[in-house]
Amino acid sequence: MGRHPLFVVARTPVVMRTRFELEMNKVGRYARARAGTPAGQPIWRSALPFHLPWVGKTGGGLMLLTILIALSLPVRAQATAGTLEWQPWSDAAFAEARAEHKFVLLDLEAVWCHWCHVMDDITYRDPIVMRLLKERYVLVRVDQDARPDISNRYQDYGWPATVVFAADGSEIVKRQGYIPPRPMSSMLQAIIDDPSPGPSVHPEAAFHAADEAAIRPAALARIKTEYEQQYDQEAAGWDFGHKYLESDSVEYALRLAGRGDATYGKRTSDTLHAATALLDPVWGGMYQYSVGGHWTEPHFEKLISIQAAALRNYSLAYAQTQNREDLVAAQSVFRYVTGFLRSEKDEAFYVSQDADLHDGEENEAYFKLNDAGRRAQGIPRVDTHLYARENGWMIAALCDYYAASGDVAALHEAQRAALWIEVHRALPGGGFRHDEVDVAGPYLGDTLAMGQALMALYNVSGDRADLKAAIAAADFIAAQFAPQAPGTGFVTSKTATDAAYRQHPDRDENIALVRFVSLLGFATGEERFHGMAAEAMRYLAADSVALRPLSAGVLLANEDFAEAPLHVTVVGSMASAEGAALYTAALRSITSHELIEVRDPGDPALPPTDVEFPHLGRAALFLCTARACSSPVFKAADVRGRIERAELTLAVR
Repeated sequence: MGRHPLFVVARTPVVMRTRFELEMNKVGRYARARAGTPAGQPIWRSALPFHLPWVGKTGGGLMLLTILIALSLPVRAQATAGTLEWQPWSDAAFAEARAEHKFVLLDLEAVWCHWCHVMDDITYRDPIVMRLLKERYVLVRVDQDARPDISNRYQDYGWPATVVFAADGSEIVKRQGYIPPRPMSSMLQAIIDDPSPGPSVHPEAAFHAADEAAIRPAALARIKTEYEQQYDQEAAGWDFGHKYLESDSVEYALRLAGRGDATYGKRTSDTLHAATALLDPVWGGMYQYSVGGHWTEPHFEKLISIQAAALRNYSLAYAQTQNREDLVAAQSVFRYVTGFLRSEKDEAFYVSQDADLHDGEENEAYFKLNDAGRRAQGIPRVDTHLYARENGWMIAALCDYYAASGDVAALHEAQRAALWIEVHRALPGGGFRHDEVDVAGPYLGDTLAMGQALMALYNVSGDRADLKAAIAAADFIAAQFAPQAPGTGFVTSKTATDAAYRQHPDRDENIALVRFVSLLGFATGEERFHGMAAEAMRYLAADSVALRPLSAGVLLANEDFAEAPLHVTVVGSMASAEGAALYTAALRSITSHELIEVRDPGDPALPPTDVEFPHLGRAALFLCTARACSSPVFKAADVRGRIERAELTLAVR
């Protein structure tokens, strides 16, 4: 994910440290400055651990926490004369900085981000901050959802991210999260006094691609051990600190559970149950995450990436276990997305809904209201951009939900959104642009997400037009985003963000790419797609990439590359009741690594296959793994049990 996932989501979805931790990091730095920063060392260069050891403790720690908050948090700035003039990211901004001997400050924000609103309302209205910025800085503001290339570049810094550049494009400082006025003005002055790079900027380490696509056995064993250790035994869920539905981790655990691992069966069940605390009980949909190491302190923004990841996880879980709670959770997400994040006019999906009814103001009381109470106060802003990437994420998730639940409305929603994106966001050669007009790009994420969406549509509908479009998307990716050197990963954007920065790969995008083209290669028999997957796996198999947390995405990519999917084939006509029933039963038991196809003997244009299926005079279903095919299944009631047994036989390298 990513990512997502990631979606990351996704990409895996954007996950920061808690906003509380972000603020306490700034508070700690400011308190140290008040206590006496070493002579000659600017405040912004002082180094404290990100996790302050006393946060969350009682007694003296709580007293210190209270004092530090009182010392650091500013009073709302008084109205100031004039406003700051922001401009979009461009080469022109750096040209202006060179001509006027200024620095460039990038404010990388998100439309839905509460602390971005607070920083805009307080920090950037402070008179001292405004004076320094106007005198010595060219100001650039970017919505991270609108620029995937810049978002990927600074995703480790969360939102808001504050980056200061020299006029030549080299970085001077990178800061994560909300910065109050006094630390901000100190930082700005320190850069003016001494523009040499601070400790947040360091040379990029040399990258060494793996010699081959397969992950080394010792490294694979270590990744699996780390995945095991990433599970929160006390609170459930993967990762610590923030609690959120980490999509890849849940999906990999579902695979292990399907193979008979009872421990992971319980972990997925516990995690999915715990995550229902993040579902909005009034409007449906899932909040982004919860703070404090538990699931009951949500931050209320709702991103389409989060909805797509939740919809996929709960749908796959319901297909596997038939746990009613998982279906109800998936229905909650579907109800919210179609009610709040879908354009009635265009039938495509929006990006996000803000947590704040009024920018920067606390919102917990609002989300405790019922529907009438909320609507009486107003509805938080929705980002109504229609991005190809975000729509791709949601289309694919809707296909999973339709397959598992049988809700035909979900399939129709997915098909309509896909058609709109194909009409309004398509590029020559099979790719997709991000928005109606892109100032940069094209970006890998848009064509990749739509390729996965088209493949998902083919998997649940059998429409070969979707398969053809998925093939075109993969070919576009190969032509536009190929690694700059063997084994270095497919790059995020065809063009670099600026002259001082070369194109880079993104880990989550390469994970998604391996999974997409591996399945596509199996469905088509085209070796070139296996070659694309192998090229991306050489990047993912490098220790510097493979061993980074979180681990599940790499494990999923490695499996999808190394092992053929479970292949379910219905031989017979969908016009017959028996054939339709077998196909429906296969959909209801869908797994995360599976290809479902129909071979109608009366079809004159059947795609090629390596398996010779017998014609039995009646509809039959066959399940094939990389090693064997089943005997024919004639009764729909027997399909689930056969798929469960097939999963138990799957061996993983």
